[in-house]
Amino acid sequence: MEMILGIVLLLTAVVAANVVHLVYPKIPLSIYQIIAGILLASLPTEATNFTMHPELFMMVIIAPLMFNDGQNQSFRYLSSNIKSILSMTVGLALVTVLITGSFLHWLQPGTFSLALAFMLAAIVTPTDAVAVKSITTNMKVPKNVNGALEYESLFNDASGIVLLDLALETYRSGQFSLGHGIWIFVYVFFGGIIFGAVLGSLLISLRTSLMRKHVDIGSIVIPINVMTPIVVYWLAEELHLSGILAVVAAGVVHSILYDRMRLTSTKVQMSTTTIWNIISDALNGLVFVLLGVMLPPVLGRTSWQNLGAIVALAFAIYIITTLLRFLWVRFKLVNIQSTNLNRDSLLMALGGIHGTITLALAFSLPVLINNHQFAFRNSMILIAAIVILISIAVGAIGYPIILPPKSKSYSKSEFQKELIKTVQYAINELRTSEKYSPEKAVVIDQLSSQMTQYHEFNRNVYSQLMGKAHQIELATLDRLNEEGRISDKEAKFLVNFVTRSIFRVNKHSFLELWVILWHRLKWRFIRYRHLKKGSRYNVGPKYQLTKEQRAETAEILEIINREIDKYLHLIETPQNANEVAMVRRTYFQRKRFFLHDISMDTDLITSLFIEAFQLEHSYVQMQLADDQFSQELANALNEQISTDELVYTQSLD
Repeated sequence: MEMILGIVLLLTAVVAANVVHLVYPKIPLSIYQIIAGILLASLPTEATNFTMHPELFMMVIIAPLMFNDGQNQSFRYLSSNIKSILSMTVGLALVTVLITGSFLHWLQPGTFSLALAFMLAAIVTPTDAVAVKSITTNMKVPKNVNGALEYESLFNDASGIVLLDLALETYRSGQFSLGHGIWIFVYVFFGGIIFGAVLGSLLISLRTSLMRKHVDIGSIVIPINVMTPIVVYWLAEELHLSGILAVVAAGVVHSILYDRMRLTSTKVQMSTTTIWNIISDALNGLVFVLLGVMLPPVLGRTSWQNLGAIVALAFAIYIITTLLRFLWVRFKLVNIQSTNLNRDSLLMALGGIHGTITLALAFSLPVLINNHQFAFRNSMILIAAIVILISIAVGAIGYPIILPPKSKSYSKSEFQKELIKTVQYAINELRTSEKYSPEKAVVIDQLSSQMTQYHEFNRNVYSQLMGKAHQIELATLDRLNEEGRISDKEAKFLVNFVTRSIFRVNKHSFLELWVILWHRLKWRFIRYRHLKKGSRYNVGPKYQLTKEQRAETAEILEIINREIDKYLHLIETPQNANEVAMVRRTYFQRKRFFLHDISMDTDLITSLFIEAFQLEHSYVQMQLADDQFSQELANALNEQISTDELVYTQSLD
């Protein structure tokens, strides 16, 4: 039970951190998540006393993250930049471990043997592109730098893992063979890539075979896709290959499949993308929350005398690794196709932010080595954690200074305003194209929801509109009675129904209340004066109407709704579109109360929806052709319309 409670608390901390980041996004999300973890660790419950199992952590959390990163990459970019990628992920990783490890051994030879120093250097070598993205979300990162950082983080994780294993084995045995080390590195590194690519191809063949015989069987192929990284990682590790590189290679092979399936099996692709986005965000959040949870116990096992030395050592390690990254790019040991070498070298240096893999490697250190307590484990975990925090903090400060903020050719309010105009255009075209029908009312009501999701609701405006609509409603009933289209009994019933609805849904001024009471008194007087036995509307106090009476009432309400709709159409603007839509929905839902047992033409509703979405796209193209807004805004509007259309299409299943 405590394990379940612990998982729930972790996920709650992730969600809470995300909410705070939405409110104040200037601080990186990873910082919020670490703070949430620290607060979680302070709760008086044993459920937060997590025991880190490195193998399980790598297989269940890190492997899916790396696989998702791989399947989101372009194989074409990867193949055309293979030299640069190998330079950063193999060359720079090796140099970083050798130089940083040698520095640690030179600085404290009595504490750090070469093997131990190389272990710590290997732990802090991997970088985390997700942490970089969380910092640079609202900044213009040059494409060449962004691409180099992403592909580096895909493969240098494996370099760090392999080098850590070599250093750990040397520390255990006290011996190191250069030839054996090179062979192990090549076997684990490239063997993992080959194995992952082959197994990924086999799984893709299985998925495509299933989809070829049975179109869009998402309930089968999507679980296969989600389970792929766990299976690939486990099998690769059983063969003593790099499980991380294997899942990355499998992910890259899957990216080729998605390129080929661009317009086939759209439903499966959309569902897969959505599921992986949720999984990726949750797992990344869990990693940083876990870091925060683990920090207090690690700090508690560290004396204050040693803490200062550990912090100073972490700063020294960060400075060395960051300087090496800068020099590696500045002296063109990697070609990132830069047009501003000094700037890009600094961006690449600051982009060496550490995160998930560094944390996983630190906690993967064994508690016992050769049946003896590994005394340096706690200190190395703490050093790695401080290096992670320093790299995130420096990146969060440095990137906004160097990079300009992202700017769109349109603002959020402009997008919302134009989307409202687009939906209004479609609604108006539908309203004037053919005669009014219940099916068209359903479509217009649903289309209005496109506007309401981006507009802040104004209660005062809504109340004013409802007040005017009520006046129109009561005046229409008077007119219909005078014209003989409804009897006094019918009018009395409808006035009672209308006034009851008015009192339920709105607040009223004194004048409005007086008008409502006047109509109720007026029709009560008429009822006693013109009461006729056997009236069609001889209903009880609960207004239990027959099917025919419901249909007749619905016809009358349709006339009222048309009058109100005319008024709303005249006064509707982008500023009050949400409130107008809510008024329309109020009257539409009231009418549906009398139509719940009257069938509608679902095929007509579907065709009207398709026509409406086409009208929205047409409006966007017309505005673009007239230079009313930019291509970027047109793309955003078309994307929103297409998403709404896809959601509606999926609801037809």
